[in-house]
Amino acid sequence: MPQPGQIALLAFPRTDLAAGKRRPVLLVAPTPDTYDDWLVCMLSTQLGQAIPGFDEIIDTDASDFAASGLRTTSAIRVSRLAVVSSDLLIGALGTIDPSRLRRVRDALSDWVHDRLGPSST
Repeated sequence: MPQPGQIALLAFPRTDLAAGKRRPVLLVAPTPDTYDDWLVCMLSTQLGQAIPGFDEIIDTDASDFAASGLRTTSAIRVSRLAVVSSDLLIGALGTIDPSRLRRVRDALSDWVHDRLGPSST
């Protein structure tokens, strides 16, 4: 059963919707409907592409690194998102600390809020 904060594998789709390669993803949250779909963030070992102060780096010396199931330092790419069926998730590698998940969610929330600007009600 998928849970927020888990890291699983997924053939992450490219932005042009071509088939992507299998890579780790962070399960951020289930969608608020009756489907078993998940909002996920891609993880990457390409640290040079990480956005400082936005993407979350999981270093090998982090307290939750061993539990994450990752093999090397990786970046949670907060802006590299997808909504996918849980059927497409390939196992669970591990989990991250709840405080790290909260930082990812906060970064995502702040980004969306800042881009949308004030609501016009």
